[in-house]
Amino acid sequence: MASLKRRALLAAGLGGAAAGAGLAAPAIAQGAPELKWRLACFYPRQLDILFGACESLSRIVAEASDGRFQLQPLAPGEPVPADGVLDAVSGGTVEMGYAPASVAAAREPTFALATAIPFGLNARGQNAWWHQGGAADVFTEVFAKQGLTALPCGNTGAQMGGWFRKEIKAAADLQGLKMRIAGLGGQVLSRFGVVPQTTAGPDLYAALDTKAIDAAEWIGPYDDEKLGLQKVAPIYHYPGFWEGGAMLHLWIGADRWKALPKSYQAILRAAAAQAGAEVQARYDARNPAALRRLVAGGAQLRPFPQEVMETALKHANDVYAKLAEKNADFRRAYEAMKTFRNEEYLWFQVAEYTYDNFMIRARARG
Repeated sequence: MASLKRRALLAAGLGGAAAGAGLAAPAIAQGAPELKWRLACFYPRQLDILFGACESLSRIVAEASDGRFQLQPLAPGEPVPADGVLDAVSGGTVEMGYAPASVAAAREPTFALATAIPFGLNARGQNAWWHQGGAADVFTEVFAKQGLTALPCGNTGAQMGGWFRKEIKAAADLQGLKMRIAGLGGQVLSRFGVVPQTTAGPDLYAALDTKAIDAAEWIGPYDDEKLGLQKVAPIYHYPGFWEGGAMLHLWIGADRWKALPKSYQAILRAAAAQAGAEVQARYDARNPAALRRLVAGGAQLRPFPQEVMETALKHANDVYAKLAEKNADFRRAYEAMKTFRNEEYLWFQVAEYTYDNFMIRARARG
């Protein structure tokens, strides 16, 4: 009965794709293959929201298929390293993966736009662009060139700017700074004289403590708290302008996806939508209390100076212009994102910003 109720919920609540593919009990039971797929996760088990998305996916898929479709979540190194998830999926080492598209940005910068880029879209904008603004069509073509299919599965929301041993009071303070930051964010900050580092999350505490690096960005309060970075780098700068709304994806080999029964494709779409909604809800629910605990534990909240933000925006636009000259896929996706972003912020300025600004001020007044 529980699995029947789950299928009914998926069909009714997660809509067109699931309902259209027919998730009624007989459709699943009659002739559906038994599959056991490995799901390699970019994130370690201790990041319970992100690794938890893989566990939610596994549970939902199993319940919706009456146990005929099973996913086995695997943490980094079991056996796929974190930075090898997309290659493992496209190469057939594992059947599925969970990771931000930006992990492949070094070889194909267009992938970064599917996650987040400096001064890109916020979480709501990224979601709207993907589902209603044409981004899905663009990225389906880009991913297919790498032998991949992807389903959106969550968003971290706006991230923090990271942990610094010394406060950044002016752009000049970034010169020579060794900072853990990757992707296009690293390219933008390198124009300030920052030396980007690719230190893994579990190694950040030791790297800061031994002064191997001077600063590190990770995700946000709830996940950052687990690393204890406020003890060795107490300045907590914000916002993480390089990831204003980082979208995450579920990855499947393109040929493997095409070979799946339509009913299983529908189950995966619905499961990714539900698990993804849980990711952002959990961050929004847990970050406030985590931020309070971090400040109580010694973290000093500091906004990036306006000079840094304005200069970073100019540097970002220069980076994108050069990438667009060389890469037609990047140019197409970036121009589409810019147009969509401008329209979104016109609307947000009228309604969202006005409402949020009033409520923030009302909260401050008590």
